[in-house]
This record gives sequence, structure tokens and C-alpha cells, in this order.
Amino acid sequence: MTSPTKDRSPKLPRGWLRAAVVSTVALAFLGAAAGFIAFLSQLRGAEIAPDRKADGIVVLTGGSSRVPDAMELLAAGYGRRLLISGVHPTSTASDISRTLPENQAFMRCCVDLDRTAVSTRGNAAEARRWAQERGFRSLIVVTSNYHMPRALVEFSHAMPEATLIPFVVVGDKWREEPWWTSASTLRLLLSEYVKYIVAEFRVRLEDLGIDLSPEMSEQPPSLAPKRPATAQAN
Repeated sequence: MTSPTKDRSPKLPRGWLRAAVVSTVALAFLGAAAGFIAFLSQLRGAEIAPDRKADGIVVLTGGSSRVPDAMELLAAGYGRRLLISGVHPTSTASDISRTLPENQAFMRCCVDLDRTAVSTRGNAAEARRWAQERGFRSLIVVTSNYHMPRALVEFSHAMPEATLIPFVVVGDKWREEPWWTSASTLRLLLSEYVKYIVAEFRVRLEDLGIDLSPEMSEQPPSLAPKRPATAQAN
């Protein structure tokens, strides 16, 4: 009489699923923490003058010191023209010049306003158009230190042929206290880190021909979303 074949398949230890989930979560957390540290390592704590001049200067609105710093670069001859990208639709050159009385002459001769961009991706698209129209091949990009990594991702993707020279603006709060002692600054950095990762992921997909979110600023005006009166590009 033949005995039935015994099931010799290995038995998985109890709790293996829980251990796998915990290990996966732990690895994801460590990876995110390592990425956040790498992101922080890109942030400059001091403003350093560009090491060379460029054809043009582009400043992204959203920070109180960005436009004045960009105007100083223009006045110092670091670029031939300045694009202020992300200006509110109701703002005029006169409105901006009133806040920069010492630079009114440059506002009249050498400054262009972009009122279309509502995002960093939109800033990059409008800067590309502006540079192409004027034949500029190099740009100084002016924005806050925490925003610069994402801005460079978007600008490099939008205009890979252009030379981009970053000029980081360091806010007073960043100078006055370490970021880890301020809950609001920590939240800002974590939010910006997530946006940076999303931007990196999106441009890599676009390099493969997969566009998950067409830039709204490149759509016809009738399809573009309306932004609130107080909205500014980051």
C-alpha cells in the first residue's frame, strides 16, 4: 500500500508579513530621511555673488527679498535684462518701481514682467520663451535658498541647452535662527522637499515620454485655471 505524499513545502514563520511591512516602512523612512539630508546639503546659508555674468537674469516671485536682490544684480551688470516671473496680473511696473525707488531707471529700460506663470514649472516655461525671443543662452536664476533645488530641476528640464547660474536669496529668518528650532521653517523645508521629489520624478518620466501633468501655463487662456488675487509663483 502506497502512503500519501507528504507536503514538504517550507512553512513560513508566523508574523512574516508583519515583519516585512515593518522592514519596508523602516527602509522607506530611512530613505526619506537620507534624501532630506541630501536636500538640506544643497541649501546655502549665505548669499554669494555669481562668479560670472550672464545674458539675462530671471527672478521668481514669492519671497520678499528676491526682486530687490535681482535688481541689484542687474544694476551691477551681471545681466543685460531682467525677467520678473510670476507677477500678479494686476501689478504694474510702476507698482514694483515704487518699492525700488533707487532702481526706477532700470525698471524703465531693462526689466520685463511675466504675469502668466503660477508655478515653478510655469516660471521655467516663461523664462525659456523669454530667453529664446532675446537669443539669451545663459541665465542667472534668482530665488530663495530652499526653493533653488526645485527651480534648477524645472529650469534645467525646460532649457537643457542654456547655462544656468544660481543666485540664492537667504531670508532674515534663516540667518537669525537654525531651521531645526523653528516649526514653521521645518514645515516649509519638508513641504519643499516633497515638491522637489515630485518634480524630479515628473521630469524623469517626461524624459521617457510620459507627461502626467501638462503645464497649465502652456494651455490656451480659456483652459488655464484662474488664480486668487493674492497668489504668487513659488
